[in-house]
Amino acid sequence: MTELRNIEAELVRFRRRILVASVLVLAAFSLLAARLVWLQVFRHEDLDEQAESNRTAVVPIVPNRGLILDRNGLVLATNYSAYTLEITPSKAGNLEETIDQLGAIVEISARDRKRFKKLMDESKSFESLPIRTRLSDQEVAKFAAQRFRFNGVDIKARLFRNYPYGELASHVVGYIGRINQKEKEAIEDWPDEQQVNYKGTDYIGKLGVEQSFERQLHGITGVEEMETSAGGRAVRKLASTPATPGNTIQLSIDIKLQKLVEDMFGDRRGALVAIDPRNGEVLAFVSKPTFDPNLFVEGIDNDNWALLNDSIEKPLLNRALRGTYPPGSTYKPFMAMAALESGKRSAGTVINDAGSWTFAGHTFRSHGDGGLGSVDMYRSIVKSSNVYYYSLANELGVDAMHDFMKPLGFGQYTGIDINGEVRGVLPSTDWKRNAYKRPEQKKWYAGETISLGIGQGYNTFTMLQLAQATAILANAGVKHKPRLVIATQDPMLRQRVPVPAEAPENLGYKPEHVAVVHRALVGVTTEGTSARVFAGAGYVSGGKTGTAQAVTIGQKDKYDARKLEEHQRDHALYMAFAPASEPRIAIAVIVENAGFGAEHAAPIARRAFDYWLLGQYPNEQDMAAVQKGQAAAPIGKPRLAADIPLVPVVSTASALASAVPVATATVALKTTP
Repeated sequence: MTELRNIEAELVRFRRRILVASVLVLAAFSLLAARLVWLQVFRHEDLDEQAESNRTAVVPIVPNRGLILDRNGLVLATNYSAYTLEITPSKAGNLEETIDQLGAIVEISARDRKRFKKLMDESKSFESLPIRTRLSDQEVAKFAAQRFRFNGVDIKARLFRNYPYGELASHVVGYIGRINQKEKEAIEDWPDEQQVNYKGTDYIGKLGVEQSFERQLHGITGVEEMETSAGGRAVRKLASTPATPGNTIQLSIDIKLQKLVEDMFGDRRGALVAIDPRNGEVLAFVSKPTFDPNLFVEGIDNDNWALLNDSIEKPLLNRALRGTYPPGSTYKPFMAMAALESGKRSAGTVINDAGSWTFAGHTFRSHGDGGLGSVDMYRSIVKSSNVYYYSLANELGVDAMHDFMKPLGFGQYTGIDINGEVRGVLPSTDWKRNAYKRPEQKKWYAGETISLGIGQGYNTFTMLQLAQATAILANAGVKHKPRLVIATQDPMLRQRVPVPAEAPENLGYKPEHVAVVHRALVGVTTEGTSARVFAGAGYVSGGKTGTAQAVTIGQKDKYDARKLEEHQRDHALYMAFAPASEPRIAIAVIVENAGFGAEHAAPIARRAFDYWLLGQYPNEQDMAAVQKGQAAAPIGKPRLAADIPLVPVVSTASALASAVPVATATVALKTTP
């Protein structure tokens, strides 16, 4: 009986176990069925896309970057294709060992290693970085045979930028370089469609037109859809959308005029801006010294970077756009206009120039102990009287001067179409109140006004601002916004599209007042401080010399360049326009620490006018004299500009074995001077 009960109990437990097991099995199958429904019904499209993406890879096709041309169609920036040997650090294992082994197959120089290390410091480990560029076909074949030995190392075809004329106009054209982390973060803030367009792009404009017109030059990225193997190798191309090259950008710069001016500077520092006063087009935009933008294309090495960045000459500084200087006596014609327009003085008002002017016990010097005697407005400009403008500044006051000079662009952003412009300083009582912290510094003192009249004191402006103001004065008070880009060309339509200029602004000067100042500026070139420089010119021009202090000289001391270090000597300036009757070119030029404007700045303006108005280049003797820092006027028999070849630079950075030979080409996007 007991045994029967035990058997029945065992059967009950067994049935319970069967039931529990059945429930568990049923639950498991229910979960599997639910999961299957979820995956096959609700997630079908997503999983199908993932499976397809595992089978295919979408590869961006980087577009050809747009060309940059001068006003006559000469190519200033172009592209070439070449093979590069690239390493992805995260996949390569021991980098030093990998590079040493690669060096046994293809040549890897110490410069290549330094550049690679610099790129490593600026990039992330999962990015592909070039260790060698411009590989020959033989080097590509050698590596291809040994490819299986190297993880994370590949040969890639890349597009590289080339600047055929090297250092010429480098501050205007700019350069491209590898995208750094800061720039990547900035791109992440762009709209989605612009971010997508930079997939696969490793290089971006860093300076000048290359930076300011980056998106127009970049083009539209294409894509290739590739079928891949389980190991990630491309098997075949499934579909593709070709890349669209970037737009061609045409500048207003005349590269031959640019070269002439840069050659005239020689080894001296300075800047020149030439503008067409009729429309604001910038004809030359010179900053000296310059640099070779080709050095940056592949990533500049530490040695070359140190040479550029640490140089006392500051070759990376765009002096025309960012260098600020006191204008010196080139400010006087604008002061004369302020006097006429405000009614403070007439053209016939006579001031006695005794050689100095005293205000509140402080003596302001002029032309030696003898002075110039009786001076009216015409003679004050032609003979450059300081006393005349000391007293005029005192009569006008700082705020009236500020209000007149501001519309001329002094101490203001001109709005030119490249980035990086600085404002300089056009002083006023409000400016000083905001510029300083201590109460005694905030106050404007009457004595501070006096030196402003001759372009000294707090006045500091760029050559771009002085050139724009000169163009406005030449154009009888009609103001055009300066611009460098005059046209673009879509690579698909191949149609030149002019970039419209902004509407000009008329400052409302009275014609009779403009005529007074114009006549005096012509007098400077015919009987005044620059008469010797412009003797024999085939045109009539107006201009004004200037000499500006680089360091302050004591009240009782006399300036003696021989006692000063070279970087402490006065700057030489010149502003001018020509022809005087119907100006087609206006110029502002500074030669740093060179001394008198008539000796070192005016000759450069003379040669620029000769080229632009007469198609002439200086002869070799005159060119050599100016480059040596000597006064070179009157000029000898000139050469025709058409006889001067403009040959692209061939250097280590630009001698490209596999480059497309378009550097010397002239693209059919032309305008005339």
